[in-house]
Amino acid sequence: MPLLDAQAVQGGYGGMNILNGVDMTIDANEIGVIVGPNGAGKSTMLKAIFGLLHVTQGTILFHDQPIHNLATNRLVELGMGFVPQEHNVFPSLTVKENLEMGAFLKASNTRRMLQNIYEFFPPLYEKRHQPAGELSGGQRQMVAMGRALMAEPKLLLLDEPTAGLSPKYMQEIFDRVKQINATGVGILMVEQNARQALGIADKGFVLAAGQNRFTDTGQALLADPDVARSFLGG
Repeated sequence: MPLLDAQAVQGGYGGMNILNGVDMTIDANEIGVIVGPNGAGKSTMLKAIFGLLHVTQGTILFHDQPIHNLATNRLVELGMGFVPQEHNVFPSLTVKENLEMGAFLKASNTRRMLQNIYEFFPPLYEKRHQPAGELSGGQRQMVAMGRALMAEPKLLLLDEPTAGLSPKYMQEIFDRVKQINATGVGILMVEQNARQALGIADKGFVLAAGQNRFTDTGQALLADPDVARSFLGG
């Protein structure tokens, strides 16, 4: 049974479809990566999965339970976490306070999960009393991911986690994604750094015009000349 099974998903904004029948399946032990050109529907698909976009047709199952159009707080209760690309930290709160905000559904686990997050992201322990707004972009991304993990999700959705980061922090975020996945958390992320992301992906989904153009393992997509020519710059 897949962890996430989305079939023929349609939806959009203002009566206009952005998604035109997208299929995605992720198992519990997998990293899935969504790539494609601007306007392909990549972030829109994540929002549809996390209840931030109304799904007009198709189905989305999580642990074999229909979840399309459920409220986001209900999805968090069921075991799903989401890290948006922008505005993903509370800048005036300290790192520790940001992380604690993620444990509102499991307050009794706060101390244990804080320790886990500091082990995943050692720089956050050193800066735990510093306002998140004073951190570098890479460190803020660690805070946002850490806060989502505080609720102990089974599936973590990441919307362009390396956008705007230096090569050093980009590689660090990818390393942390692999580390998180190794603990049994499924990952589905949208990425603009397509080659690097597909390099760590168990499954890759190439979208164009709101539809699946290619779906395969990350390595197979990297080796596909059509994918390389059309979506990876040759």
